[in-house]
Amino acid sequence: MSHPATSPTTVADTILTGARVRTLHPDRPSAQAVAVRDGHIVAVGDDADVRDWRGTDTQVIDLAGATLTPGLVDGHSHPYLGVLTATGLDLSACRDLDTLRAALASAARAAGPGDWVLAHGLDHNAFGGRPVHHDLIDPALGGVPAFIRLYDGHSGLASGPALAAAGIDGPRRFEQRAQVVCDPDGRPTGHLVEFAAMSLMDPVLPRESAAVRRERLLALLRDMAATGLTGAHVMDLQEPDVLGLLADIEENGELPLRLRIAPWCMPGTGKEGLDHLVELQRSHGRRWRVGGVKFFMDGTVEGGTAWLEHPDCHDQGTEAFWPDPAAYTRAVHHLAHAGVRTVTHAIGDAAVRHVLDTVELLDDPRQRALHRIEHIETVPDSQLPRFARLGVAASMQPTHVAYTRADHRDEWSLRLGEERAGRAWRCRDLRDAGATLVLGSDWPIAHYDPREVLATARLRRLPGQSDVEPVTAEQALTGLMALEGYTSHSARAVGEEDVAGRIAPGFRADLTAFAVDPVTAPADELGEAPVALTMTGGTVVHRA
Repeated sequence: MSHPATSPTTVADTILTGARVRTLHPDRPSAQAVAVRDGHIVAVGDDADVRDWRGTDTQVIDLAGATLTPGLVDGHSHPYLGVLTATGLDLSACRDLDTLRAALASAARAAGPGDWVLAHGLDHNAFGGRPVHHDLIDPALGGVPAFIRLYDGHSGLASGPALAAAGIDGPRRFEQRAQVVCDPDGRPTGHLVEFAAMSLMDPVLPRESAAVRRERLLALLRDMAATGLTGAHVMDLQEPDVLGLLADIEENGELPLRLRIAPWCMPGTGKEGLDHLVELQRSHGRRWRVGGVKFFMDGTVEGGTAWLEHPDCHDQGTEAFWPDPAAYTRAVHHLAHAGVRTVTHAIGDAAVRHVLDTVELLDDPRQRALHRIEHIETVPDSQLPRFARLGVAASMQPTHVAYTRADHRDEWSLRLGEERAGRAWRCRDLRDAGATLVLGSDWPIAHYDPREVLATARLRRLPGQSDVEPVTAEQALTGLMALEGYTSHSARAVGEEDVAGRIAPGFRADLTAFAVDPVTAPADELGEAPVALTMTGGTVVHRA
């Protein structure tokens, strides 16, 4: 039976045939062909059902047995912030200090006069349990200033000369929870924790021109589309020129991905700032729009800034990112009363509880349903049913388990202790409790490739690493649950379930075709399966 949106008095722009279509629509879960016109799906069925939509100008694409799904949407990504910060030397492969020092020494030797060594992606575990300190890297750098962003994105390490260049010579006070870590004598160790502390380096760090950033961003979005992504929930807008840059790209062409952007709301934001965030929600282009506001309720476990009900093993983690958590609650309520969605970074159990408490204080169920929590790295049983009851979506990044170990001998687990580490990234428990579960990468914290995320959600380890023991294996998702996290649940979390996340007439023509079935193919195989086609808004933005 055909499901045309209207009688085919006009013809389709594109018809996709020869596919195994997973519609994720209950009325017709599978099909073989899809017709697209003016950026929307107009018919779904078999070849006979779309035949009348074919005209002389219709592009017909035979997918030759590929599996077609709703377009994949990364539920948590930082494309612009990543372009700014994921520059220079990639240290993600460094597992110990010797490897780190060798990589830095090589970069320092290649540096010219006045150059810096910039690096990113360094795992806390590379320090082997030692406190993060510039003394561990300065000899390898030979006097060349260096700034390294640790993998969590919430902390960095500045070398001795870099600290001197930035004029950082002692502790600082911040409005938010941030720290220039100092030794007992008050001398900075180079470890800068949270954004306000890291931003002290901004005036002296090398910075690319706007034109270079534009080209790098567009290249990144094209690469993302080649992995099957048709959209992303973008969790950053602290740089004022981002919207102008996106408008400039659309003036000269099209964005390969659909971007939904949530600007940050930081501690100290008053009514005027909140009203500005409400006004920003009107900003949009053809494939981008401001949609929501991003908060931070805490930082990271490894940095000692996750907000926990009980201290970590270093007697840290008992403070919220907002020095006055009640001010956070007032800010969220101000936005909710204006109909603005919020997303809150909450990693520790106390942070998650406070966000849920904040939502529960809203009387209107429609206002309660505007919110979601990001990361949720450790949470007790008592909080799980509250997500579905309050209508709060859970947004999680399965590939973050790669920074932990099943034997709990990693920095994250050691800080939390056995009990809290044993409830790591409870994806399956949240789904089974009825929560909307959005999946994403948190790029550049982990790779943006959705195939890797989909596979890890099922494996609880990275694909292709069968020798690695899964982390909390009981939290694995089914193949269908994982796909829903990138499609139907992603759409539901932002109120777009009537136009996105499924393949049905009237829905956006955002589509992804895999060489294998992402639901039933072995997860290790899915991790590197070819993407046959990516379509955004009815336009083919990638084709193998």
